[in-house]
Amino acid sequence: MPDTLPEKSATALEMPAADLALDEVDGEEAIGDIESGRPNPFLFLLTILVSFSGFLFGYDTGYISGALVAMGNDLGHEITSGEKEFITSATSLGALLGGIIAGTLADELGRKWVTLGANSLFVVGAAVQTSAHTVWVMVGGRFIMGWGVGIASLIAPLYIGEMAPARFRGRLVILNVLAITGGQVIAYAIGAGLENIDGGWRILVGLGIIPAVVQMVMFVFMPETPRYLVRKGKVADAVRVVRWIYQPRHGAAPSELLVQRKIELLEAHAEADAAATANMGMVQRLRRTLGLLYGVPANFRAVVIACGLQGIQQFCGFNSLMYFSSTIFETVGFDHSTAVSLIVAGTNMAFTVLAFMLIDVIGRRRILLWSIPGMSGALVLNAIAFHFLPDNATQNDPWAIVILVAMMLYVAFYAAGIGNVPWQQAELFPMSVRGIGTSMATATNWAGNLVIGSTYLTMMSNITATGTFAFYAALCAVGVAFVFFVYPETANLTLEDIHELLTNGFGIKQSQVLSKEARRKQKEERRRATVREKKQNTGRLE
Repeated sequence: MPDTLPEKSATALEMPAADLALDEVDGEEAIGDIESGRPNPFLFLLTILVSFSGFLFGYDTGYISGALVAMGNDLGHEITSGEKEFITSATSLGALLGGIIAGTLADELGRKWVTLGANSLFVVGAAVQTSAHTVWVMVGGRFIMGWGVGIASLIAPLYIGEMAPARFRGRLVILNVLAITGGQVIAYAIGAGLENIDGGWRILVGLGIIPAVVQMVMFVFMPETPRYLVRKGKVADAVRVVRWIYQPRHGAAPSELLVQRKIELLEAHAEADAAATANMGMVQRLRRTLGLLYGVPANFRAVVIACGLQGIQQFCGFNSLMYFSSTIFETVGFDHSTAVSLIVAGTNMAFTVLAFMLIDVIGRRRILLWSIPGMSGALVLNAIAFHFLPDNATQNDPWAIVILVAMMLYVAFYAAGIGNVPWQQAELFPMSVRGIGTSMATATNWAGNLVIGSTYLTMMSNITATGTFAFYAALCAVGVAFVFFVYPETANLTLEDIHELLTNGFGIKQSQVLSKEARRKQKEERRRATVREKKQNTGRLE
C-alpha cells in the first residue's frame, strides 16, 4: 500500500468527515487493507447460488454413466460401445464450443446474463434427451446441453473469482467445484435408485431441469461483478457492489477511503483498455484482445499456465472414470455397478471438501506437487490389478477389490488437487484479457474431455485396461514436471498482484515469498482490526 494517497479521480468517492478524520489521526495502520476484512456473509450465499452452474455441470456429466447402463433398448436397439462414445462425447464437443465463446460473451454482455443463457441451454438440452427415442436425438440433446456446460464451467468460477476477497478466493471458487462433485454424487445416487425402473433414466435426465430453472429465476436479481462494472464505466454501481462485498454482518464496515482505493485500483487496470477500445466494434475488440493475450509476455505466460493445468486435469484420465465408471465396474464383475460408482463419486466430494479447507492455507502449488504423484501411483496400481484380474472375475475377487481401492485413491488425490486448482484460472489474467483467456483455458479442458470421452473405450479394447491406465499414469508424471517448473503460488495474492508477478517470468520463487508475506500481512491486519474494534466498542460503552 502506498505511503501517500493517490489523487481522486473524477469518479472517486467523497469520504465522510468522520472517516477522513480517523485516517488523518491514526495514520496508515488505522486505514488497513480492505482485502484483509471479513466479507459479507451473504457473499457465501451468492456463491452457493452461482454454484448451481457447477451442480448442473456435475449432474449432467455424472448421470450419463448410469444412464448408459440403464437405457437397454429404449433408443431403438442395444447401444454399441461406439454409440456410447458418441453420446458421451457430444456433451464434450458442445462444451468445447461453448467454452470458446463464453469469455467473449461474458466481456460483451456481462457475467450475469451469460449465466442465464447457460441455464436456458441446460433446460432445452435436458428436455430433448428426456424425449429421445433414437441415438441421434439423444446425441443432439447432449450436444445442446454441452453448450450450457461449457459456458457454465467458465462463467461460474470467473464470477466468483471476481467477487471474492483475495484471502477467500480459493475457497469460494472451490465451492463451485464442490457443487460439481455434489452434482455427480446426486446423479449417481438417483441413477442407482432408478436403475431397475423402466425408463428411469429419463426421470434422471429430466430432474436436471429443476436447478437450472431455480438459478435462472433467482439470478435475475443478483449483482454484476465490480471489475466488469468498472470496465463498462458503471463506477457508481461498482462502488455499491464493493461496499456490499466487504460489509460484514457484525463489526465495522470498511471506510470509504478503503472502498475508494479499491475502486481506483480497478479503474487503473480498466481505463487504458476502455480508452483503446472505445470506438471499436466487437470483431475489432476481439482481434485486439487476442493480440494482447498472445503478444504480451505476462498474458501469454498466464495462457500457458491456465491451459497447461486444464490439460493435465483432463489427460490424467479422470473423466473416463466419471463417464464410464458403471461400465468399468460392470466389466470387473460388480453386481451393482452404479452403486459402486456412487462410492467413487462420494470419495470425490469428500476430498473436494478437504481441498476447500486447505487451498488458501497451504497454497495451490504445494497441493498439486503432492497430489499429482499420488494420482500417478494409484493409476499404476490400477494397471497392475487389471493385468492380474481374471477374465471371469466377480466382485469377491481380490484383484477386483484392489481396483476399487485404487480407483478411490486416485479420485481422492485428484479431488484434493488437480480437480480444483485449474478452475482458479480467472486469477491468472488481467481484466483486459480475462474473458478470452479463461475461454482458451476452458476450451483446453473440454478439448481434452472430448478426446478422453471419445477414445477411452477404444483404448480399453485395443491396448487393454492395463495399458490405458499406465498411459494415464505417465501423463500425470509429465504434469508434475509442468507444475514444478511453470506454476507459481497465487494464494493470498490479489488478481492485480498476480498479473504483476508474471510480467518478468513465471516467478516461482518470488511468488512463494509474496504469498507468505501477503498471508502474514493479512493476519497482522486482522489482529489490528480486532484491536480497533475493541477500542471502538470500549469508547461507545464509556
